[in-house]
Amino acid sequence: MNPLFPAAGTLLSAGLLVLWARRALLAATVDGTSMEPALRPGDRLLVRRTKRVRAGQVVVFVCPDPPHIEEPVPEEDRPLLVKRAVAVPGDLVPAGWADPDTHEIAGTVVPEGSLVVLGDNRVESWDSRHYGFVRRDRFVGVVIRRLHRVAVNGGTP
Repeated sequence: MNPLFPAAGTLLSAGLLVLWARRALLAATVDGTSMEPALRPGDRLLVRRTKRVRAGQVVVFVCPDPPHIEEPVPEEDRPLLVKRAVAVPGDLVPAGWADPDTHEIAGTVVPEGSLVVLGDNRVESWDSRHYGFVRRDRFVGVVIRRLHRVAVNGGTP
């Protein structure tokens, strides 16, 4: 029996696992305070690439066009955002979200193929209250784990 054959099989399996992980998973870094206290700036997240999202999950998505800019930002220059999905297709957006200075989605039903996202830190968050519904095709994935937590003073906890 060739002693290299079992090792080659193990290497092939490991290689396939790495290829799958690169397609199925993503590491992301929190930038900003919109998800505090759950997530802090600098926290590293493990994201499972998927378009299936449930209300309550923390999601990563490509920033939509802000309503106040005149020229669209190219897709490759848009940042990834981290927010909580709070309403999915068919859900009624609570009327209490009405605010004359924000995008009006309060009291409407979330359309098919869209989601409503909010930052946990509502005061600091730029979210669906400002840019409306987020199309599902903009979603990168769902946060499945925090890999690294940054301490309040910026060091490692």
